Amino acid sequence: MNGSVRLAGWILGISLFYGSTVASQEEFLTDIRREIRDDGMEEKVSLFQEAYDSGDYDLAHSIAESMQWTLDFQKQLKGDIGEVDIDSSHFAKVDELPSAWKGWAKGWEFFKTIDLSETQGIERTGEPVDIVVAFKTDQTTDLYREIRVAFVNEASGTLEEGRSQVYDAVRRGPERLCHVVFFADVPANGKSSYLIFYGNRYAELPKYLSDLQVEGEGYDLEITSKHYIAKLSEQTGQLERVRYKRQHGLELYAGGKGHGEPPTIDWSNDYVDQDHYQKLRIRNWAEAPNYEVVRGPLCVKVRRWGFPHSPIHPLFTPTRMHIDQTYTFYAGQDYFMKEGTMEAIKDFDFSTMRDDEWVLSGYSFNHLLWFDEEGRLQEGPVPADQNESMWGVGFYQDQSRDAFIAMWLDHTAQGWSEILKRNGTPTLHYHQHGQLWSRYPVGSGELVAKNGDFVSQRNAYLVAPYPEEEPAEKIEQVRERLLHPVSAASGAAPQPTEARAEGALARDGETLETAPLKDKMWAALRDVRDEQLYRIDANVVDLGYIYDLKVRDGVVEVLMTMPHKGRPVYEYLVFQGGGRNTEGIRERLLHLDGVKDVLVDFTSEPAWDVSRMTEKGLMAVGLEP
Repeated sequence: MNGSVRLAGWILGISLFYGSTVASQEEFLTDIRREIRDDGMEEKVSLFQEAYDSGDYDLAHSIAESMQWTLDFQKQLKGDIGEVDIDSSHFAKVDELPSAWKGWAKGWEFFKTIDLSETQGIERTGEPVDIVVAFKTDQTTDLYREIRVAFVNEASGTLEEGRSQVYDAVRRGPERLCHVVFFADVPANGKSSYLIFYGNRYAELPKYLSDLQVEGEGYDLEITSKHYIAKLSEQTGQLERVRYKRQHGLELYAGGKGHGEPPTIDWSNDYVDQDHYQKLRIRNWAEAPNYEVVRGPLCVKVRRWGFPHSPIHPLFTPTRMHIDQTYTFYAGQDYFMKEGTMEAIKDFDFSTMRDDEWVLSGYSFNHLLWFDEEGRLQEGPVPADQNESMWGVGFYQDQSRDAFIAMWLDHTAQGWSEILKRNGTPTLHYHQHGQLWSRYPVGSGELVAKNGDFVSQRNAYLVAPYPEEEPAEKIEQVRERLLHPVSAASGAAPQPTEARAEGALARDGETLETAPLKDKMWAALRDVRDEQLYRIDANVVDLGYIYDLKVRDGVVEVLMTMPHKGRPVYEYLVFQGGGRNTEGIRERLLHLDGVKDVLVDFTSEPAWDVSRMTEKGLMAVGLEP
């Protein structure tokens, strides 16, 4: 998150909201606050309003920043990560598997069976699956370390591990929830079963090979796959350029002066206010007001949200149209995704809005593409009678076969549904640039927004070469795949006619037999306290600071974090645990017989949050498990 100055545009709205409704909100931080540990939102709103009214704007900024962190923490405690696909009551014990499979999965105690169904008659190979799975808290230790996904090899009768990724793990009372991403093969009009194993306290963070690589910090990222290299703007997080990984390496970019902001190829989202006075856009952000980033071997997600800025921000800072946008990049795929909403949070008049606009400088393409209302790919200019009912647009080059095609998968509205338009006729000759399309979903003129009105979108952008044979059929099938992903449901454990085993799910160090020191190592780490918490009886394990623990030939590797980036000097806990004659992580582990050396590394990905704490840790700081 960023400095408190960014809160100037929305803090009055927060103040009014909490000032009028805080009494009706669920009790927040009742246990941890206890009046003397922290100040709740109601009091912070009151203090902010008092400082604002008195003209003490420096103090108001400081209080606003404190309010932001209160909101962040409440989101950790109660935020929604999406609808649960597989509930916590669906599970079985590994002991119930056939003998060969039971031995293969040794070290894990539980599993869930996921049935994937294909209904469109399209064979799926390596299709990304992203589901929200719930687990009973008493059956897990750390979802990031424990979860493994496997599938049945029908030909050999064996279980085989597949690549997977966990993100957004949270704790909600008796349950832990997370997103699980994996790639699946499902036959046309058929089913496939996948197993999610969990419940192994010896498990270590898995590492999977992947073509998806990420460099950079925050949202200033360069994402590389085998098909393309995508660069996000260091200023705003907008997609700045895409370079194809084909031999001649076409690069899509937007040059020129823009309108004062750095040029990017994705120019949405924005709106023009009443009387066509000014354009407010997220590309005017000096930095993203709010953002979240998921980094992993299978998918990268970059989400940013906030209110768009005026050309002369902060002279005008309206809190009227809230914009939320997420890019998703998958390993191995020749497309990337964008999802977003534009939502009115009050009644107001405006002139127009845009929710999907792309500007490509240079003349890389020489043919137009578009999808009609039935989802059929067409070439050439868009007929006048169909330019407000399209389901995608794009371009291709007939010599190089390079193409860039937007496939609009979902485009819906509330409040504006009767006037929703799917326009954005592409052009090959945008003045001083090259190619362009620009979608105005509710037209222009005298427009009215009511509180709660919104436009939402889900798009895929294909960078694959334009096929020389049957191009329409092949690209339409890609769109159909994305429109109708395989569905996931809880299933019964597979019953093979003959179960066999090759190898094992556990790596060296992930069972008691291969890591007899693990229990003693975790116990030793529980003796290391964060001495800055003077009166709290909690240690680095119960506080959730330890992400991973390995031992190989007597050499221990510890991966740890700190609660926030204001405490980056993790060595404070590695060597002396606070300097009160207490031993730190390294000293405690070196006391164990069989430990020759201790290496400690640090990460802030994923960022620490309260869900990483154990029951003992939660109770120590006054939170209910």
